[in-house]
Amino acid sequence: MLAAAGLLDGRPATTHWASAEHFQRLFPRVRVDADVLFIDDGDVLTSAGVAAGIDLCLHIVRRDHGTAVANEVARRTVVPPHRDGGQAQYIERPLPETGTHTTTAARAWALAHLHEPIQLRDLAEQEAMSVRTFTRRFRDEVGISPGQWLTQQRVERARHLLESTALPVDRVAQDAGFGTAQSLRVHLMSAIGVTPTSYRRTFRTSTGADSA
Repeated sequence: MLAAAGLLDGRPATTHWASAEHFQRLFPRVRVDADVLFIDDGDVLTSAGVAAGIDLCLHIVRRDHGTAVANEVARRTVVPPHRDGGQAQYIERPLPETGTHTTTAARAWALAHLHEPIQLRDLAEQEAMSVRTFTRRFRDEVGISPGQWLTQQRVERARHLLESTALPVDRVAQDAGFGTAQSLRVHLMSAIGVTPTSYRRTFRTSTGADSA
């Protein structure tokens, strides 16, 4: 309907991978991207299928009300709290066979050690896999590379700390595993387009000592 009304002309949009080719033929002026879960183009947002629509809804809640509220909504609806819009659509990705090693333990370990430097070999060692095998298995299960996933988790941790604590930005950066405030600023700007101080100002309801 948005495309038929001309509202997507010249803009990026996504849809279910099975319909993307047909959609592009019908509306050649739309910049269709069939490889992502959803696209936030400011005042127009599109998603790929029903499950991706839930991801998009959580993205909107997170954007407007912060990570804590979005996580609570996710818990109440029993869905994963965050899948990035740029994550690939799950096309012909089978579940691991029974008895096959997964990367679940490595991900749990990483979440408990986000404040520490984490190398790809560290993650692979948690599953007793080679780096090559772990990387392939991780992408098959999660849809993105271990490095991309780790950055996402650190951004989420930083957002939570900025919303819920009065820790200086330098400390937030350390606790989230970014090391420095400058590194946190770069990653937060890349992920959501705002600085740490601006993000805290938007979502903190109580006053706290902000650090530039």
